[in-house]
Amino acid sequence: MSGFESIVQDHGTALLAYATRLCRGDRHRAEDVVQETWMRAWRNLDRLTEDRGSVRGWLFRVAHNVAVDQHRHRQARPAEVELPDTDPTLVPEPDDQVLQRIVVGAALSALPARHRATLVHVYFADRTAAATARALDIPLGTVKSRLHNALRTLRSSDFRDDLAA
Repeated sequence: MSGFESIVQDHGTALLAYATRLCRGDRHRAEDVVQETWMRAWRNLDRLTEDRGSVRGWLFRVAHNVAVDQHRHRQARPAEVELPDTDPTLVPEPDDQVLQRIVVGAALSALPARHRATLVHVYFADRTAAATARALDIPLGTVKSRLHNALRTLRSSDFRDDLAA
């Protein structure tokens, strides 16, 4: 029997019992802690001799550290959320897309041409304000003010009332 096998045989039951207490009775987490502890023991087999200190003490300390690390990892992970009843990956219905195109088209056509062109370059062509300025051959500040004015117009209640009519 190898040195590692004798360590597992001598301390395995006690280590699992200790890990189970550390994990508040959760056997699956305790087994994960023990498995990681055995991996670290295997990597440090040359250190695990009684003349260098208690092997069981070393194993228990490693198991404790692993359990604490796992607990901290679970705490740092974002909370899981309930999935909505509808599948968010579903493709919108074609009639919804048609309706959106009609509304967006009407909104864009109601804007002044220079505002519409700026808005299309930035939001539909996914360009930066600087790239839009170069493409339209206008100053950067003009692009920003046209975007601001176009969005303000689209957000205004009078404008939305005109579209609904």
